[in-house]
Amino acid sequence: MMKRNRLTAVALAAACANGAFAMEVAGFEFNGYSRGGPVFNHSDGVKGHIGLGGELQKFRLGNEGDNGIEVNFARTFDAGGVKWKVNYMPAKWGSGDIGTEQAFVEAGGFSFAPEAKFWVGQRRLRIQDVHIVDYFLMNYGDNVGAGMTDLPVGGMKLGVGLFSGDKFDNNLPNGVKAHRVNVDLSEIDTNPGGKLRVLLTAVGGKGQVNGGSGSGISVSHNQKDFLLPGLSNALFLQTSRGHARIDGEFEAIEGTSAGKRATRIADSLNWQFGAFGGQALIAYQTNKADITGVETKDFSLGARGSYAFTKHFKGLAEVSTTTRKGNTGPDQRLSKVTLAAALALNEDFWSRPELRLYVTKANWNQAAALANAATFGANGKTSRTLVGVQYEVWW
Repeated sequence: MMKRNRLTAVALAAACANGAFAMEVAGFEFNGYSRGGPVFNHSDGVKGHIGLGGELQKFRLGNEGDNGIEVNFARTFDAGGVKWKVNYMPAKWGSGDIGTEQAFVEAGGFSFAPEAKFWVGQRRLRIQDVHIVDYFLMNYGDNVGAGMTDLPVGGMKLGVGLFSGDKFDNNLPNGVKAHRVNVDLSEIDTNPGGKLRVLLTAVGGKGQVNGGSGSGISVSHNQKDFLLPGLSNALFLQTSRGHARIDGEFEAIEGTSAGKRATRIADSLNWQFGAFGGQALIAYQTNKADITGVETKDFSLGARGSYAFTKHFKGLAEVSTTTRKGNTGPDQRLSKVTLAAALALNEDFWSRPELRLYVTKANWNQAAALANAATFGANGKTSRTLVGVQYEVWW
C-alpha cells in the first residue's frame, strides 16, 4: 500500500508542477474533485454528516466535516482512425487507504458505429445528481464491467452496460456472485427545451439472501427555461426491487442482507438570475426490506442560495427540513440552517474553487436522537452547532 501511495503522490505532484490543472496537453487529461477543512467547534466526534439516513436527507453545506480528493488521469490517442482512451482515477478520503474509483479503456470511432464508444473496466457512469445533498439519483457503473455509450438510435442515444459484482479493490466473497445489466436511453426530445431519460436495471446472482434477482426503472425529465429564463427543472420518478438499487446500481449483494423495494419521486430546481443562484429539492422516498418488512418513508425539502456581492465574494444560505417515518418507531424530524461567506472564482452558483467560512445549526426531535445515538444524537443531544472553514474544488 505504501508503494502505491508514493506512486500516486509522485504522479499528482508531477501534474501540479507542470500546471496540468484542468488541462489537456497532447492527449493527456487531468481533472478531479476535492474538499476539506477544519471544524473548530464540535463534540462527541461529530463534525458533520447530520442527517436521518435517507439518500436525499443530508443537506451538505456546513455539514460534511471530511477531507478527501479524487484525481483522474487519462490519455487519449488515435490509431487507425479509432480514438482510444486509457483512464485511471485514484481516491483518498479521510484516514482510509487510496482506492481505485475508475480504471478502464474506451474506444470509439469504429466504421460500423462511428459515434458509439465501447469500454471495458471499472468506470463511473453517473448520470445526474442533486448537488446540495451530494447524491446521484441516476447512476450506473462503479463495478467491473463492459459496455457501450452514445449509440444513436432513432433520434435518441443508447447506452448498455454489463457488470459483475466485483471491484478493483474488493471482490465478492467465495460462493457469492452477482451480475447486472443496465440500459440507458437518453436525449429523448419531449417538448421545446425538454428531454427525457430512461434507465433500466436488471440484476441476477447466486448466494444472495432471499434470491439474487432485482430490477428497477428510473425516468427523468429535464426542462430548460422552466417558467422563466434562467430557471431549470429536473423531475425524477423511480422504483426498484430486490438486489437492484433505486439509482441503477447493486443493492446488498455481499450475501449477508436481503434486498428491498423502493420508490422515489424527486424534483430539483436550479437557477441563476444575475448575481443570485441556487438549487432546491423536494423529495419523497419509501423503502421496505424484503424479509423483515421494516419500512421507512422519507421526506426532504431544502434549498441553497448564493448571492455574489462582488465578483469573488458570495454569501451562502442553506435551509432544510427532513422527516423519517417508519413502522418500528416514532417519527423522526430534523432541520438545519447554514450561513456562509465564500471566496469564489466568479459570481456563478457553480463556480469552483470556493473557500467558505460557515456556521451550521441543526435541531432534531427525541426520536431522531434515539435512532442516531451512536452519532449526532450521542448523550441525548437534540441540537448541534458547527463552525468551520471548507474548500471545495472541481477541475
